[in-house]
Amino acid sequence: MPIIRIRDVGHDESETYFDGEFDSKYLINKGDMLIAMDGDFRLAKWTGRPSLLNQRVCKVKSISKDLLDEFLFYALPAELKKIEDATSYVTVKHLSVKKINAIEIPLPSLSEQKAIVAKLDRAQRLIDIDKAMLAKYDQLIQSVFLDMFGDPVTNPKGWEVKKLGDVGTLARGKSKHRPRNDASILGGDYPLIQTGDVANAGMYITSYNSTYNELGLKQSKKWEKGTLCITIAANIAKVGILDFDACFPDSVVGFKSELASSIYIYSWMGFLQSIIEEQAPVSAQKNINLRILNDLDVMFPPIDLQHKYEATVLKVYNEKSLVEVTQSQSEALFSSLVQGVFN
Repeated sequence: MPIIRIRDVGHDESETYFDGEFDSKYLINKGDMLIAMDGDFRLAKWTGRPSLLNQRVCKVKSISKDLLDEFLFYALPAELKKIEDATSYVTVKHLSVKKINAIEIPLPSLSEQKAIVAKLDRAQRLIDIDKAMLAKYDQLIQSVFLDMFGDPVTNPKGWEVKKLGDVGTLARGKSKHRPRNDASILGGDYPLIQTGDVANAGMYITSYNSTYNELGLKQSKKWEKGTLCITIAANIAKVGILDFDACFPDSVVGFKSELASSIYIYSWMGFLQSIIEEQAPVSAQKNINLRILNDLDVMFPPIDLQHKYEATVLKVYNEKSLVEVTQSQSEALFSSLVQGVFN
């Protein structure tokens, strides 16, 4: 039986399994509501096959005929966010069942709950449609890559193979100051990219959560727009292309090349990310180093073919960007509706 861990909340499968007898009260079925109790206190419905509840994951359901599960699903996120924002932490935020049980929510009549759920369901469907469209664009880009170049692991078309370090320059970011989150170096005009910004970006890194001031810039290094960023700690081998000049710490590696297309290398890394992550050595957390990246074997087709692929991907990316705008509008509508209901 699969065991649902914190990282699985919001996904539809688990990579961890249990073999043995279990109490049926720990069985999670499709549609059950789950709360991740460490880190981000997120709520999600389980969409996978029957699985088992693990520690630090909480199942929530209504036990009252006066409360619809669907209404509870829409009422809880804002309250969980309040608890998360008010929770102090040293390394990771923790949520207790006691705090979950103490949450207070409005309880309109069942007919009102049904009307509210129907309205929010319609708004959520708009978001789901956009997400499905975005996934199709990603699948299209992968299909174009495989059609033009073949599997990057087996290289069935027999392209020349080079070391990544031979087709471009790899260098770690720089952040000399300690502690790294010292307020004296933050809050200026220079974007600071962290591993999470790379991992959560698409092909291009278009946003950031932190900035350096002049003092911060002095102890760091500014990388040019167009640099391919590769994470080497925590999130392993996640990639994104800078859409602006930015700094980043030594947990991110910058790649620049005059011999290769950044978009081609970005796509190639995307296919191999899970393989690189599996091979990463583990200390306190998984990490890789410059030597590992420099020694990676790159399937290297002619540069004119790489540029042809790049042009195709950019067309798809531009269409995808339009859908992302629509998704942002749908999410804003949904957020507005939720606030209107529960405030």
